[in-house]
Amino acid sequence: MEGGVAQVDASAFKECLSLSWKNPYVLRLAFSAGIGGLLFGYDTGVISGALLYIRDDFKAVDRKTWLQEAIVSMALAGAIIGAAVGGWINDRFGRKKAIVLADTLFFIGSAVMAAATNPSILIVGRVFVGLGVGMASMASPLYISEASPTRVRGALVSLNGFLITGGQFLSYLINLAFTKAPGTWRWMLGVAAVPALIQIILMSMLPESPRWLFRKGREEEGKAILRNIYPPHEVEAEINTLRESVEMEIKEAEGTDKISIVKMLKTKTVRRGLYAGMGLQIFQQFVGINTVMYYSPTIVQLAGFASNRTALLLSLVTSGLNAFGSILSIYFIDRTGRKKLVLFSLFGVVFSLVVLTVVFHQSTTHSPMVSPIETSYFSNTCPDYHTSVNPGAWDCMKCLKASPECGFCAFGANKLLPGACLISNDTTKDQCQNEDRLWYTRGCPSKFGWLAIVGLALYIIFFSPGMGTVPWVVNSEIYPLRYRGICGGMASTSNWISNLIVAQSFLSLTQAIGTSWTFMIFIFITVAAIIFVIIFVPETKGLPMEEVEKMLERNSLNFKFWQRSSHNGEEVPTQKTESI
Repeated sequence: MEGGVAQVDASAFKECLSLSWKNPYVLRLAFSAGIGGLLFGYDTGVISGALLYIRDDFKAVDRKTWLQEAIVSMALAGAIIGAAVGGWINDRFGRKKAIVLADTLFFIGSAVMAAATNPSILIVGRVFVGLGVGMASMASPLYISEASPTRVRGALVSLNGFLITGGQFLSYLINLAFTKAPGTWRWMLGVAAVPALIQIILMSMLPESPRWLFRKGREEEGKAILRNIYPPHEVEAEINTLRESVEMEIKEAEGTDKISIVKMLKTKTVRRGLYAGMGLQIFQQFVGINTVMYYSPTIVQLAGFASNRTALLLSLVTSGLNAFGSILSIYFIDRTGRKKLVLFSLFGVVFSLVVLTVVFHQSTTHSPMVSPIETSYFSNTCPDYHTSVNPGAWDCMKCLKASPECGFCAFGANKLLPGACLISNDTTKDQCQNEDRLWYTRGCPSKFGWLAIVGLALYIIFFSPGMGTVPWVVNSEIYPLRYRGICGGMASTSNWISNLIVAQSFLSLTQAIGTSWTFMIFIFITVAAIIFVIIFVPETKGLPMEEVEKMLERNSLNFKFWQRSSHNGEEVPTQKTESI
């Protein structure tokens, strides 16, 4: 948190683990606040599985792609508002109250979704959940960052990232648990109220952030918390450093009546921090992660796996890998540094997206043909196929793209042989499955389907340790205290707006230009993200927050990110380039 330049080395991760017996108080703070990350992750993951069953209950949702996208993205619209006002709430009322308010909204939204009788009520519940998730997405890592010792700050903030991915993994387990239960998706969405209630109880027993308390003139309360966080031989130095930092910012604030966006953007350190913080948050979404998380079962079905349960089981694997990647991040983020970790992550994402692009292109161009004999075996032929001028040229993919009213019934013994193009309804689906055949409406049978699972797994393995957690860590430590809540809110808002754009457009893009070309777009965006990180993102590994601010004041761009230079007897990242 505060203090002089930290001696960060490979022991940071071990020291973080040792807190469990040396200072469990710090871990209790981090885990309790990190439940906000768990809620964030649970909502991201649960809707992907619930959507499969919502489509079965509400036929309008099954027929209309835009309605599926709306159910997913209205939570993101709520999150945009939650993140936008969350910055002000964090600064005005404190990190703790912001987290409790986020939990309350999430609890209400979960109850509304579980009781929804039509898509409109379901969307209202999604908005409430989104408001809570948006606030928690910035309040939780901010609280953890300000209540963590410098040496393990990165690892503990990464804990929030691990709980996000843990929440996603938990959501897939919950989805599988309720696939046979009456009400399926209602249980999936409603059970999210439980961790929200647990966090409300836990946060009521925890203190406010010591930095915020010092900023509000409540020094004695802040000192008491710092004495619980730091060992006795360090605590006085930390108190003095924090006091000096806050006094400097209060003195600066006395020159103006309120925080002005224009004045804030004219402040060099804030501006450069926003370049890095907002840029990382935007690219985190535009490299496609939440298309994988929101639509993972749907993508698995597009790859040729017909069963809802099979799609959920395979998606559970990718979600588990996501959680595993977050554990790797906790270990590496204070060992290798933020910048190297995120660049390694992005290069891996490019490779994974190339695999997915090739696989889906092959799946699309090599789908099974439609057999007139197989189709005539059933009495309910797809109207578009029946009236086609050249039905002999039809394959499974053309059948599915012809109309939402069409589905493909695979050949029984070998799903890759020619099958039937039929009307898509429950009667036809039952007739097809009663013949021991597989019924497809999202994707086609493919011998390349397993490679799509490999591509998704590689994507998650590379994304999670770097781009999954680094943007949140950097945003929790890169802004001056006075502007931290506002800047954090702006960065979180940019994340959610980007998330909304991607989630609202993904299914439409796959229908308009195909799945392979959609992933190709993500490849180009990821290459742009690599260039951005090399140029604009500073290395904050092991630096106290005051030193991060001084570093941004001295210089900006960093083309030679692998070089390090000596500063005050310690190694700090080289940031030598022109000013912006």
